[in-house]
Amino acid sequence: MIRAATSADAAPVVAIYNQYVSTTAISFEEEPVATSEMASRMDAVLQLSLPWLVAERDGQVMGYAYAARWRERRAYRYSVETTVYIAPDSGGQGVGTALYAQLFDLLRGAGYHAAMGVIALPNAASIALHEKFGMHKVAHFREVGHKFGRWHDVGNWQVVW
Repeated sequence: MIRAATSADAAPVVAIYNQYVSTTAISFEEEPVATSEMASRMDAVLQLSLPWLVAERDGQVMGYAYAARWRERRAYRYSVETTVYIAPDSGGQGVGTALYAQLFDLLRGAGYHAAMGVIALPNAASIALHEKFGMHKVAHFREVGHKFGRWHDVGNWQVVW
């Protein structure tokens, strides 16, 4: 089931996210995020009337996706950055696809024109998910993040509706 996130989801969301923070370069954060900080981040997105969704099965949050402002300037108001994270034990089950399908439907319905995905590279699963939704690679930034003692590239994917 895909549903709108609530403040009660901050703990399971941060549990998923912190696994990526602690063990991968998929997120460039270097320290685990507190539940209260995640709740604040979720509230900031929701206060902008942007969607934050969770995928849930049998009461267990399996993943989440949300949209945030692409940039602050007013002219960017029809563009968003999308993010999706899946619990490591939920990968390959269609959770990311279900989340992005609903997220993108909500964004198009709300009148957004473009969505960008920012992917730490390499990340074949994330690239495949973004391209499944018509996103195309539009930029590649070399060695812009440093984590776990090495440099990491970032790619930007975009779709225009």
